[in-house]
Order: sequence, then C-alpha cells, then structure tokens
Amino acid sequence: MKSGDRMDFYIGLDLGTSSVKGVVFDNKGNVVETYLEEYDIISKKSGYAEENPLVWFNQTIKVLASIKDKSKIKGIGISGQMHGLVILDKDDNVLRDSIIWCDNRTDVEAKLIEEKIGFKRLKEITGNIAMPAFTLAKLLWVKNNEPKIYNKIAKVMLPKDYIVYMLTKNHCADYSDISGTQILDITNYDYSNEILESFNIPRNWFGKLVDSKDIAGYLTADIEQLTGLENVFVCAGAGDQAAGAIGNGIISSDDASIVLGSSGVVYSPIDELYIAPNGEVQTFVSANEKKYHVMGVTNGCGTSLKWLRDEMFNIGYNEMTSLAGEISAGSNSLYYLPYLMGERTPILDTYAKGVFFGIKNTTSKGEMIRAVMEGVGYSIKDCFKLIKGKKTNVLISGGGAKSKLYREIIASMINHPIIQIKQDEGAALGAAILAMVAGGEYKSISEACKAIIQIDSVTKPIKEWVDLYEKCYNIYKKIYINTKEIFKEI
Repeated sequence: MKSGDRMDFYIGLDLGTSSVKGVVFDNKGNVVETYLEEYDIISKKSGYAEENPLVWFNQTIKVLASIKDKSKIKGIGISGQMHGLVILDKDDNVLRDSIIWCDNRTDVEAKLIEEKIGFKRLKEITGNIAMPAFTLAKLLWVKNNEPKIYNKIAKVMLPKDYIVYMLTKNHCADYSDISGTQILDITNYDYSNEILESFNIPRNWFGKLVDSKDIAGYLTADIEQLTGLENVFVCAGAGDQAAGAIGNGIISSDDASIVLGSSGVVYSPIDELYIAPNGEVQTFVSANEKKYHVMGVTNGCGTSLKWLRDEMFNIGYNEMTSLAGEISAGSNSLYYLPYLMGERTPILDTYAKGVFFGIKNTTSKGEMIRAVMEGVGYSIKDCFKLIKGKKTNVLISGGGAKSKLYREIIASMINHPIIQIKQDEGAALGAAILAMVAGGEYKSISEACKAIIQIDSVTKPIKEWVDLYEKCYNIYKKIYINTKEIFKEI
C-alpha cells in the first residue's frame, strides 16, 4: 500500500444493460459516493436488442460530472456489458445503434462462422463454439443486411471500449472482453488472422490489445471540461463478469460466483484452459493475469422479474419478494421457463420463449413471482452443474442477491452454502480495484482483493427444499424438452 497523507479515490464505472453506475471508492474499497443514470433497450423487432452508444456516453458524463470531491480522484476503472457491437466511421461517428449481448437475430451468421472455420477449429482458436450472442456474428449480420453501413466502418469496439475511447481518444481492448467476440486467438492472446481473413475483416478496425489493469490513457481536455475532473487516468477495464469476479474476490479455481443481474451468470476461474465439448459453458480470458475462466449464462434472470413487475403487476421488488415469501417451495406446481430472450446455457436456443406451465384458476401473484424466481434458479442450477471441480467458496451478488428468499432458493437448488460479501458493488468495485492496481495502490489484483473483500453472511440450503427442488428441476427440464420444437413455429 502506498504511504503518504493523501488518500486517493478511484471511480468504478459499470456500463450495464439498463444503466451506467459510477461508484467512488477510497483506496481501501470503501464507498464514498454513488451515482446512476439509466437508459432503455431498443427493441425494433421480436428478438432484437439494441442501445444507443451516444446515450451511454452522455449518461457516463452525467455520472462523472455529479461527483462532488473531484480533487481526490486519481483513476477510473470500467466494467462493461460484453459482446455488444459498436461501429464508428472514419470521423468517429456512431454508424448505428449497438447490437447488444441479448440480441437474437444472428443464427444464420453463427452457422456461417461454424461452416467456414469448422466446429473443432473454431473451438481451438476462440475457446468456444459459434454463438449468436458473440460480436463476430453481429458484425457479419451488419455486413449481410446493412452493406452501406458496413462499408463505412473504420473502428469496431465493445461497449466499454467505446466509453474508454470517448474519454481518452485511445482505441484499445482488454483480453477479458475481447475474448467474448470470437475474433481472439485465446491461447496466443492475439487477434486471429485466420478468422479475420476468412471473412475479409480488416485487423486495423480493432483496438490495441492490453491487460485489464493497464492504463488506457488520460481524460482529454474536452472531457475534463465536461466533468470537472483533472489529470485522471482511465484503466482499460474488463468485461462485466470478469470485473464482477474481482469485485467479489473470485480469483481462485476453488471459487465460484453466482450473479443475479439482468442475466444470471455462474463463473469460476480455472487453472488450465478448458474448452467444453459442445459449448455447454463459455471459456474466456480472465481479468487477472491472463488466466482463464468459464461461465454459464442464463439470459432472462433479472429481466424476467422486471418484465413481471412492469408488464403484469406494477409493484415494487420488495412487495414482490414479500408475496413470493408467502408461497411454499415449488410454487404449488407452477413452473416458469426464463427464456424471454432465448437461452444460452446449457441449451443454446435462440428460439426458446418464456413459459408459465401449470397455471390454474387459483394461481396467485405470489405463486407467479415465486415461480419466476425458481425458474431462474433452475437455470442457474443448469449452469452450476457444468462448472468443473469442487468449489469451496460460492459467492452470490447482483440485484437479486439482496433478497434473502432468492439466496435461500439458489442455495437449496445447488445444495451448497452461498456467501454474500459486505461489499455489494460487484463489477464497479472490480473495475475500481483494477484502477487501484494500475495506480500503484496494490501490487496485484490478489493483494487488493485480500485487503478489501470481507464476508458478510452465509446462506445455507434449506433441507426440506433440497429434495423437493431436485424433483421440480426434473419436471422443469421436461417442459423444455417437450416444447422446444414448438418454439420454432411461433
């Protein structure tokens, strides 16, 4: 730890799916200030999900300008939603809205990638099978469907890298985030010339490859004027799950994390590169010293409860949780498939839809709410079962983790105690820790996590629920198996 009278502050920016959050931390990881600005997903057609990068930038500037004690800010770290496509022309104008991670339009392009590169070879290069969610498929969709826009491209970026570029005018990409694009050679830590040349994509469209803890640059004079911040560096940052893992102290292969955010994610570092035979889990570069991690993703986690709140009940989350808590485990045989935006792990089905199964004339709001929580839980269980190795520590975070009932449901479904840490800023804290390491506060990410992360509580499985949920889980699986072909027809 650096000595001296001055205590520097660091900003963790989290560019999420529904908002950009800025948290100011001191160099011990304590929260000083928090600001949040929201934005909306643009859905022009069923399965489409886009957002305006200029809105991200403007909301980020609002967050940075809101900070009160600007004189103590030394650095900014940034975490960002993965897989989104941002394209700029030669004058740095945004060419179209970003096609974001949960967009489902690129089935044709994903199949084209697999056919051209080959199933086995693609896994060897990128660590994953062809996936519609990844950035390469989105870029090829623009090429196939919007050629006039495609022909104007001069730069391709991921969401957080666009913000870094707008703040510093330096075009870079960190390994953790770029490994989710399907253009990175995951073993050589470089762009894959084989993939780029196969699709005639210029290498110079992409930013300089850097480590997550590297300094990307300093705020430009224009940004200093807009925000009031001076002489502040911006760290390259990481994809949201890699940053969130750091913010939760997940740095060992004995650890796993469950994140109940807009998507639900099960994440674990791995000591040696592992590539799932059929893409059951995804493998990416971690934000910690070019190691790797695996993760399983259920697309419709927080989005399922948000949909139920906004479109069906128009009540707050606290009231929803209270109603669900009055219902016994199993939701009186009501089931929910959380596939509002298709599904990623383990079924990889862009046609999948959300389903309530078992509605009766007596079905209540509380049963529907609990069924949604349990449906997400079954999908998390799907992901957790695919994470290899025995996990000593399983941590939980994200908005859903604030609910004791949700934590009890998840712990009982995976039949494993889950830990909640005192810090609940997740990806924002992880981004700030990266900036602290870049700024010399700590020698390494591991040192910073050991100094900052503290356990708050442990939620144990409820014995009576464990066996019941195992039986219900088997029914949940059968519902999808018996409806999956119908999804393609609707």
